[in-house]
Amino acid sequence: MGLLTMGTPLPWEQAKQHRDHVRNHGIEQFLALYYKSRDIQNDSLLWGDEVEYIVVTYDEENKNAKLSLRAFEILEELRKEEEEDQINPNSGKVLNTSWKPEYGRYMLEGTPGKPYGSSLSDLIQVEQNMKLRREIAEKHLEPDEVLITLTSFPRLGQGQFLESHHEPIGPVSRSLFVPDEIMNPHARFPTLTANIRKRRGSKVAINMPIYHDKKTPKPFIDPTIPRDRNLYPEDSEASEGAALPDHIYMDSMVFGMGCSCLQITFQACNIDEARRLYDHLATMSPIMLALTAAAPIYRGYLSDVDCRWNVISSSVDDRTKEERGLEPLKEDRFVINKSRYDSIDCYISTEKILKPEYNDLNLVYDKKICEKLMDNGIDELLAHHISHLFIRDPLVIFEELLDQDDNVSSDHFENIQSTNWQTMRFKPPPPNSNIGWRVEFRSMEIQFTDFENAAFAVFVVLLARVILNYRLNLYIPISKVDENMGIAHRRNAVLSENFWFRKNIVQDNELNHSNNSINLCLNGNSTNINGTSISIEDEYEKMTINEIINGKILILQQSISWRNIWNLLNCVLKEKFKLKQLGYVILFNHILNINVIL
Repeated sequence: MGLLTMGTPLPWEQAKQHRDHVRNHGIEQFLALYYKSRDIQNDSLLWGDEVEYIVVTYDEENKNAKLSLRAFEILEELRKEEEEDQINPNSGKVLNTSWKPEYGRYMLEGTPGKPYGSSLSDLIQVEQNMKLRREIAEKHLEPDEVLITLTSFPRLGQGQFLESHHEPIGPVSRSLFVPDEIMNPHARFPTLTANIRKRRGSKVAINMPIYHDKKTPKPFIDPTIPRDRNLYPEDSEASEGAALPDHIYMDSMVFGMGCSCLQITFQACNIDEARRLYDHLATMSPIMLALTAAAPIYRGYLSDVDCRWNVISSSVDDRTKEERGLEPLKEDRFVINKSRYDSIDCYISTEKILKPEYNDLNLVYDKKICEKLMDNGIDELLAHHISHLFIRDPLVIFEELLDQDDNVSSDHFENIQSTNWQTMRFKPPPPNSNIGWRVEFRSMEIQFTDFENAAFAVFVVLLARVILNYRLNLYIPISKVDENMGIAHRRNAVLSENFWFRKNIVQDNELNHSNNSINLCLNGNSTNINGTSISIEDEYEKMTINEIINGKILILQQSISWRNIWNLLNCVLKEKFKLKQLGYVILFNHILNINVIL
């Protein structure tokens, strides 16, 4: 979860005085990183997963389950073991794991101790390593505690849901439902929470539509909201319109950042490959969100959505009324159409198949920063991407880190980069390291079992390999990707909804297929088999996820489908490993009710 730095975090009243300083030096730091790293070439694709856990305590006598606030103590023990084993590399298995803090005091983040390669033998290790992480963490649990991979704790913010119990009266979040003690005590997290509230000018307002069953009143007005509380000025917001009828209302960052997810980070061979992965995986983000959807319950109520994404988006939405377009611009610089936690707004690849029409959103970016980047050799697409990120303010500034050497530090750049939480993240190499250009795939929800999480991780890695090796073309207008993100939230979207997706995804010359296969995209111009031009609107259509993953037969043209590529991967796996190790492949076909001959 972003930067974790020791020091003195500035409250918003002081931090906002230094935001231009951080922005300006952040750009200088990015330029320094770019110049040093633009020619990096690595031998192979490396990757790793991040699994987020919650610690739950069971009260067997009263048949109750609560979130345990001991996770922070458990993390300290895990980190201590990790540090000891780094000093003594012969000590044991803990070297295969790494542990990091998360926003919630009940949360842990576990990763493999070192990156995986892209060989098939590496893929087989994924589930084993996830099981190892769970075993290591469970050694530090009390007898009544259990480690769970659950996207959203169903009763978070309803009744007594914490062990130990604390009243929701904290001055940081000022929430009506959750106490400040639920946050990780590291200075970054309460400061981030308070500064979002102060910058926004109100508490965050999260509203998820209620599921109306036979006994749900219409309109549904939540009777558990303490509308008469008068402890803080923000207490009246719920009654003044923040809490919408027929919705589940939440008012704190923990409702979003307290959700767990599965993320995959790739190290590409070079910057161009990283930019290509960023773009094409972005189009798959809503598809994988729907495939992994696992969060239908909030504050004890069943919602009419299946995913967490919009909850998190609202939970960190620091935009002021002016930036949300609710008031004319006076104090602020931009009207911004999204939270800083949302889907990406622009493609950035240097591929010829990326047409200007695909970047069809009205991108909001800092024109002065963009001009500076381009004057210093950054191409227009990447300059737009970085200057778009930098329309945001830094939220947590440590006093001790205000003055830095921009040639050896990237803290100011990462301050803003790491608090743009989008479906994909494009990550320059850290200074003074042997790490290359990376991209982070961020949309998936966590699953109950290590087997399921390993399956989704392996699927995304194989997908990335296919994208790169076969030079797939997954581009659709980015506005359609945004629309797909909304569709992915709908109940049972994986089976009942249709998503925008490209009709023909493989470049004919890359696979040496005959002329009856797919559109030629060599010069950035789509043509059919007769060489005539195809409009952008004819390149994509609505498909079910079944059709997207397994291919849709076109009446006029024969395309190479995902199913063909996936069957090829099946054959390779079958040759290399025993049938029982094909579980990752079998799981996806089970999810989609498809029988594949292995």
